[in-house]
Amino acid sequence: MRKSKFISEFKEFISRGNVVDLAVGVIIGSAFTAIVNSLVNQIIMPVIGYIIGGINFSDFKWTLEEAKGDAPEVAVYFGSFIQQIVNFLIIAFVVFMMVKLINVLKRKKEEAVEEIKEEKASKEEILLTEIRDLLKKQL
Repeated sequence: MRKSKFISEFKEFISRGNVVDLAVGVIIGSAFTAIVNSLVNQIIMPVIGYIIGGINFSDFKWTLEEAKGDAPEVAVYFGSFIQQIVNFLIIAFVVFMMVKLINVLKRKKEEAVEEIKEEKASKEEILLTEIRDLLKKQL
């Protein structure tokens, strides 16, 4: 009995819209990250490297200790870090543009709904709304 209650609660939790939306967001985010990584690594960084003289950013490193025998070199690979910063900036820019587009569409929808409400509003409601707005401006 207790096990079936747990399972039913779990099913309810999983079927909620927020969990499903989150799962979809994670999956799309992973796919989007792969696309951005490809864009940065295979298109943008080679062009930047060509412009600055054929330099590959992933080769930039600061060697702390050369390789000795079987021991590998100890190095700080700051070129890869630069590449990750470019990845982040591109992802942040695209997300910003998506949010901006969503906000514009949302605003247009709200304006359309407001226009419909104004069309349906009676003359008395319109007059009371105008009075309210004037009183707000005076305060």
